[in-house]
Amino acid sequence: MKKRVTLTFPYRTVHMPVTYRLAKEFNVAANIIRAQVAPNQVGKLVVELSGDIDQLQSAMDWMRSQDIGISLANREIVIDEESCVHCGLCTGICPTEALTLDPKTFQLHFSRLRCIVCEQCVPTCPVQAISTNF
Repeated sequence: MKKRVTLTFPYRTVHMPVTYRLAKEFNVAANIIRAQVAPNQVGKLVVELSGDIDQLQSAMDWMRSQDIGISLANREIVIDEESCVHCGLCTGICPTEALTLDPKTFQLHFSRLRCIVCEQCVPTCPVQAISTNF
C-alpha cells in the first residue's frame, strides 16, 4: 500500500533520522518528494510511504508519538487550459516528465499518472496557468 503524506517536524525533532527508522523498524519505504528542513526550525517533508497496511499504521503511530504531524497529501496539479500558452517552461522543471510538449503540435500534455505533485511547475509557469487543489 502507498500513502502520500506531509510530515511536519517540530524544531526539536528535525535532527531525527525518520526515514531510516521507518525502513529499519517498520519496513516502510519513504520516497521523499519535497523537503523543507533546517536546523532549529519547523520542517516539512512530503513523502510517499510504501509498505504493508499494518506497518504503515504502526509507523504513522510512532511518528505521532514523536510529535511529528501527519496529514494526507491529497493535492493534485491543475492546468488552466485557457490560460496556458504552451511555452514549455514547466516541462524543463518536471522531474517525472509528467509535463511534456507534443513535438508535432507543440501543445502541452499532462500525464496525471506520472505526476508526483512536487509542485515545482507551479512557480515556473509565467502565466500562472498551473496550480494545485485538494
